[in-house]
Amino acid sequence: MAWYTADVTYTTDRDKLDAVRPAHRDYLRGLVDRGLVVAAGPFADDLGGFVVYQVEDRVQLDKLLAEDPYSTDGVVAKREVREWNIRMGSWLPKTQ
Repeated sequence: MAWYTADVTYTTDRDKLDAVRPAHRDYLRGLVDRGLVVAAGPFADDLGGFVVYQVEDRVQLDKLLAEDPYSTDGVVAKREVREWNIRMGSWLPKTQ
């Protein structure tokens, strides 16, 4: 499994953002239920958001990103995706 972060900047069209947000959140809840998203949410200024994914590989991530309502409905103005090598923290399995 690989970890990725997605730093998203939203469109300036607030009406579109507000209209699509419920479908986007439902989509992410489904990914949380499947163990593919471990954290997600908007920044305090609501100009963008951040998601942490744990997926098989970049191919799977790209498919998930493409199916996100924020992508399909044009809410994403910019997205920076980076692979993340987590070395410590509560998301890692406990070792003895």
